[in-house]
Amino acid sequence: MSNTASKTAIVTGATSGFGDAIARRLVAEGWRIVATGRRQDRLDALVEALGGPAVVHPLCFDIRDEEATRTALESLPQEFADISVLVNNAGLALGTAAAQDCDLEQWRTMIDTNVTGLVTITRLLLARLIAQRGLIVNLASVASNWPYPGGNVYGGTKAFVRQFSLGLRSDLSAQGVRVTSIEPGLAESEFTLVRTGGNKDAYDAL
Repeated sequence: MSNTASKTAIVTGATSGFGDAIARRLVAEGWRIVATGRRQDRLDALVEALGGPAVVHPLCFDIRDEEATRTALESLPQEFADISVLVNNAGLALGTAAAQDCDLEQWRTMIDTNVTGLVTITRLLLARLIAQRGLIVNLASVASNWPYPGGNVYGGTKAFVRQFSLGLRSDLSAQGVRVTSIEPGLAESEFTLVRTGGNKDAYDAL
C-alpha cells in the first residue's frame, strides 16, 4: 500500500464474515475504516471493538439503494473522506434449488446486491480512488469459474464481478489504481445460514 496517500479504507458488508475480518485486519495494520452494512447494532459493536469513532466510521444503508449509497458517501466527515482502498465485500447467495425451481425474487436480490450495488458504489468512489492512486478489491468466488448444481444466478453474479475487475484494471491502470478480484472457496461464515434461510442443520452438514 506504499503508493497510497491516505490510509483510509471502506469495507462494504462489514457486519459479518469476510467483511468483519477484513475490517479488523486493516485496523490492526493501522488503517482508518469506513464500515458499511444494513445492521446498525453490528456496526456500533464494530466501532466499539476496534477503537471508537476516530478509527471506524459506520455507514448504515442497503447497498441496493443507489440514493442511500450516494447520500451515505456524501455524509463522510473530512477525516474519512479521502478513501484510498475500496473493499467490495457486500454480497450474498439465496437458495440452493435448480434454476427451474428458483424464486425469481431471490435471483433479483442477488443481482441487485452482488452486481448493481457493487458497480454503483465503485462508480461513486472512482474519483476519490483515482486521486489517491488507490486500490479496489472485489470479492468474487470460486463459483465465478466453477459451476455447480443450484449455483445458477449466484455463480453468474460472481463471474460478473471477476470480469468487471479485469475491465476496471484495464481502464484504471494508467491512473495508478490497482484492481484485484479475490475468489474464495468454502469458508466459515454466515454465508450458508443466509443462503438456506437460517437452516443450521444444512450449515453444519456443509
